Amino acid sequence: MNPLLAPILKPLSRVYASQIGKRNARFDRGEGVVTFDRPVISVGNLSVGGTGKTPMVRRIITLLRNAGHDPCIAMRGYGSNRRDDGRSDEADEYAATFDDLPIVAQPNRTEGLINLFGTERGEAVDLIVLDDGFQHRRIARHLDVVLIDATRSPLDDALLPLGRLREPMDSLARAQAVVITHTERASDVVVNDITRASLAASADLLIATSRHAWTGVDVIDIEHSLSWLAGKTVLPVCAIGNPDAFIESVRAQVGRMLDPIVLRDHDPYAAATVRRIIREAAHADAIVTTAKDWAKLRGEDPSAWPCPVAVPKLEMQLVTHAEAFARLVLAAAAETAEDTIDP
Repeated sequence: MNPLLAPILKPLSRVYASQIGKRNARFDRGEGVVTFDRPVISVGNLSVGGTGKTPMVRRIITLLRNAGHDPCIAMRGYGSNRRDDGRSDEADEYAATFDDLPIVAQPNRTEGLINLFGTERGEAVDLIVLDDGFQHRRIARHLDVVLIDATRSPLDDALLPLGRLREPMDSLARAQAVVITHTERASDVVVNDITRASLAASADLLIATSRHAWTGVDVIDIEHSLSWLAGKTVLPVCAIGNPDAFIESVRAQVGRMLDPIVLRDHDPYAAATVRRIIREAAHADAIVTTAKDWAKLRGEDPSAWPCPVAVPKLEMQLVTHAEAFARLVLAAAAETAEDTIDP
């Protein structure tokens, strides 16, 4: 942040904090909260930008399906794809990963879920997973999972608009689990500091740690091992909330990395942007991009790319308390509407 802006942003941040406090107080009283007739699991964070919500939601959906549940995903749907059909980047990514997964992607998630449950497919859904749901308190839930990026510690941050925090750390008092992500890129000191601060907000929190790992790479939808990237000259391309981890992962796997094309989160990849990628990839052996970005770019004519497009397969691996986390998720999935926690 430009230090010259701090005198202006600090007062605005205090106003924001006041408004957040009033908003949370209303929800604490249950005002405007809808309780559905099936369990709700929320995955969210304290800050703007990427913390790993999509791979965590994928992990939870897989766990629930393996246990015999039929979940749906409800999300705001921010950042439409290049087809301009109202679908979001993440919705397309989930649809590509899971067959027949009901996805509600619209600002009014309550209305979208009601419409879904009025259909034959929706009647079979027995559980709701909220993507980016910690601040979406209009829907009561049975479990709140909050992700904290260890490379962007909230302890060194401030509330919007001065910093990146949507809420202060003490908001973790209404969560049941915290997953500290990207610990492979952070020191033990930072991880321990985040753990202590989280437990100070609520001593009952389950604190798990995780790492992001690439398990392979899809090259125009053909699966390869990571060794496919070894020794190659590549052009990284991404439009995600936290590009640093992606860029560093690319650097670790390839022979030579050209200057990355890093776009704003949810960039729509206009035609001019695609032409730029094609132009800058002229001397690359491959373009490397994320699954979220490929959901928007895969509609391009394959012959337009000057080299193969590689999409790493990203997995969130729980380093600590994986079994306890799974038990917590499955216990929430078995609860009833009467068991909802404070909204």
